[in-house]
Amino acid sequence: MLDALKALAERSVMERLVLLVNHVIAAEPAAGARLQPHAGRSVHIELAGWPQLLPAVGPFTFRITPAGLVEWLADGAGVTPDLRVAFDAANPALAVTRMVAGERPQVVVSGDAAFASDVDWLIDNLRWEIEDDLARVVGPGIARQIAKVGGWFGSAIREGAKALRDLADGGRGAEAIPPRR
Repeated sequence: MLDALKALAERSVMERLVLLVNHVIAAEPAAGARLQPHAGRSVHIELAGWPQLLPAVGPFTFRITPAGLVEWLADGAGVTPDLRVAFDAANPALAVTRMVAGERPQVVVSGDAAFASDVDWLIDNLRWEIEDDLARVVGPGIARQIAKVGGWFGSAIREGAKALRDLADGGRGAEAIPPRR
């Protein structure tokens, strides 16, 4: 029963994640143009070193559509991927704090070099313009204010994540935090 719930949750999350990724790609014409030549190719993403105490996550396989978008292959077991991407997930909490702090995770990539180069470009250059999406719903003035407040929260979360990362990386930056007594 627990496996069925996990599979249902995974499917739900992945479907929504693909919708978000495709929304961001569609908003940037250069992104779709970079992916279109790779139509039909697949990317296999895995979390290397995932702790056995936690429920298993992935691997995930995605295929590039002729429109330059992404589709999730729920059962990607029979697909030979053109590109393999393995993220270091031995310490998931540390990996998340590093990503929130703005660092790229440790990644091992193998496969087609041109495809890998275009995927790397997407990772470096695609950003979700939340303010533009909000403006369509609530208007530009309110969207600007919401984005401003969100930016403050985002900065605070990034600074907190950097402090946590520094502590986890052996205490660099720990001198800024007084010791507990």
